[in-house]
Amino acid sequence: MIPLVDLQAQYRSIKPEIDAAVQRVLDSCAFILGDEVEQFEHAFAAYCEAQHGVGVASGTAALHLALLACGVGEGDEVVTTPLTFIATVEAIIRTGATPVFVDIDPATYQIDPELIAAAITPRTKAIVPVHLYGATADMDRILAIAARHKLKVIEDAAQAHGARYHGRRVGTLGDAGCFSFYPGKNLGAYGDGGMVVTNDPAVAARVRLLRDHGRRGKYEHETLGFGERLDALQAAVLGVKLAHLDDWNSRRKRAAARYCELLAGCPLVLPQCDVGSDSVYHLFVVCVAERDRVLQQLHAAGIGAGVHYPIPVHRQPALTHLGHGPGSFPHAEKAANEVLSLPLFPEISEEQLVQVSAAVRRTRG
Repeated sequence: MIPLVDLQAQYRSIKPEIDAAVQRVLDSCAFILGDEVEQFEHAFAAYCEAQHGVGVASGTAALHLALLACGVGEGDEVVTTPLTFIATVEAIIRTGATPVFVDIDPATYQIDPELIAAAITPRTKAIVPVHLYGATADMDRILAIAARHKLKVIEDAAQAHGARYHGRRVGTLGDAGCFSFYPGKNLGAYGDGGMVVTNDPAVAARVRLLRDHGRRGKYEHETLGFGERLDALQAAVLGVKLAHLDDWNSRRKRAAARYCELLAGCPLVLPQCDVGSDSVYHLFVVCVAERDRVLQQLHAAGIGAGVHYPIPVHRQPALTHLGHGPGSFPHAEKAANEVLSLPLFPEISEEQLVQVSAAVRRTRG
């Protein structure tokens, strides 16, 4: 069996470092915020080339608190993509705002900037581009639109740790960048966690306040906030892993390039990035006809392929109140029916890459 992601292989490769970091936290008994979190906040912000980093409980919390810190609230509208994990939209709705979807570019699966301007109304407050699959959205055009309309830009970088756009780290291109440290991410915790990075000290201060029940002192609450703090154990684990992230991302890129060689000429669509997008290949996503049949055959052959995402967000049962029927965003809906994620992780071997590619070819024969 070749898994979609092999977290055990990663743990084995850094086990002494991880065990020492966890033991350090256990010995200190400082489990909530504290030195471990502060050190990781500084390290990850520096890695992202951002001035500020604020650790939070999850990627969803990062999006929610960043939106609030950027002034998004009741009655506002936020433009985003329908091809994403539901957390992107949950965060918008939890602020009291309404998500407004625009379709994707069918070549890259990223939000299509050509369609954003037409979706802007007097109620629009922000744009949330999603750097999907480890590649980047077309930020130059998105930022230009935002500047013309005086909109905030909050990057959903949950799948793009370390990715660059025209040389700049994602997360620092807009007003705030939001990362998830869910275990399967390029930089994953051993539980949940998230981070907001920003170059705006006011946004950082507001997120820092909101994540900890709105308090300045121990029992002095300036505003109503949330219990969305990053745990010290997760920060310690992430601090260890951060030192390996560039190497792991390089291995992902090499594996993706090898897949492209092995699958050349196969009747499927290989990943494509916008010019200037330096993907870190959180996922290696191909597009195939009769996807569900192909997926079933791969599973039968012991290949742990997956689908990200089989239901576009606007068609989720929880969001029927938004009123988007079938065909509302045809490119996103077509992608949802055809995208297929092949196994990809830093430790994947040449033998595994060849085995997966051969299995894919057999399904297309």
